[in-house]
Amino acid sequence: MILELTEYDAGAFPRERISREIEAALYSEYRTVIDVKAPSLQTEYRWLLTSLGWVGFIPLLPHVGISLRPKTPIGNVFRMLEYAYMLDSFKLLDGTFHAATLAEFYEQLANILAQRILDRGRKGFQRNYEPETDQLAFVRGRMDVGLAIRAPWKVKPTCHFHEHTADTEDNRILAWTMFAVARSGLCSERVLPTVRRAYRQLAGMVTVEPQAARICSGRHYTRLSDDYRPLHMLCRFFLENTGPTHDAGDRAMIPFLVNMNWLFEKFVAEWMKKHLPARFELKAQEAVTVSEEAGLRFNLDLTLYDRASGAPVAVLDTKYKTAESVGNQDFYQIVTYAKAKGAPLAVLVYPTPLAMPLDLKIGDTRVRGLTFPLVGDLEADGQAFLDRLLGCPEVDGNLNPA
Repeated sequence: MILELTEYDAGAFPRERISREIEAALYSEYRTVIDVKAPSLQTEYRWLLTSLGWVGFIPLLPHVGISLRPKTPIGNVFRMLEYAYMLDSFKLLDGTFHAATLAEFYEQLANILAQRILDRGRKGFQRNYEPETDQLAFVRGRMDVGLAIRAPWKVKPTCHFHEHTADTEDNRILAWTMFAVARSGLCSERVLPTVRRAYRQLAGMVTVEPQAARICSGRHYTRLSDDYRPLHMLCRFFLENTGPTHDAGDRAMIPFLVNMNWLFEKFVAEWMKKHLPARFELKAQEAVTVSEEAGLRFNLDLTLYDRASGAPVAVLDTKYKTAESVGNQDFYQIVTYAKAKGAPLAVLVYPTPLAMPLDLKIGDTRVRGLTFPLVGDLEADGQAFLDRLLGCPEVDGNLNPA
């Protein structure tokens, strides 16, 4: 049984369709992902389930799955993911946009990653000299003389040496990702054999152990290992959006979940970095400390700088929500951010237009609400958003003072 939900829209289900087992699994594992309202007079005695800004697929129980569909067109979600994970430059997603669901997209990406791992295996996996310490029958590398003096009865000398091995972090990332994908339950029999074959190739030579998604970024590559870069970007996608395993009976399952709030923020950041004129610099998640003593600090979604002067010209905060008007909390937040950075422009970025547009001044700070739409042509709509931003006097005036 598949329960289908669209983000932020309440899905109504008959009382008998949601068993106590389903309710318990939702509450214990996914109460921050799906809001659950039990049958009552208020709900007309139906279950109301609402996805809280997450899309993907949850294999909840052996025979129950939950499909979380986005409001944004599937093709645009793929494009957002491509920007967010910087896959565009590798042309990895060519030919994958015919997928009708995120689960199908997941499977296609898994197939691409597995095929590329197998291709790398045919060339030979990267090997490094890793430090080892062991008791050997003969001296290899550097013998631990101090230990030999303290324990002369030990016949085998303890040696420190370097082993030329494929059991490196680069390869362990690939192995753990293939392990997680194989257990996800989202790959069909068309793709699963390829995933398992890639996993077996790696498992025979590396340690298979959990790897954090964060280590997939900011890695150093050489001329001989540069083809690992797109592989690790794909691994980051799977590891960041794959939840921890949970047991249901005798079956281990792994959910695939994308946080649309995070994706919107990351997409806008990466899109802007790629399309901004060279005279600007954009920083994401910049840390600002207001008071060390009071412990007042926060991270700015996006800060726009003039490269020539190094001065901040705008702070931007993405809000993945549909709103009639700007809420007080969002308004106070962005004004505080702008004041903290000394930026003349504060911008709230929404995926849909505000029914009541925002454009006003608080002292020397201008506050605006701008839209980066997600339902049409992302490139054209993004350029229109950028033109509106850069056309603000607070930005243009800083660059072309009278």
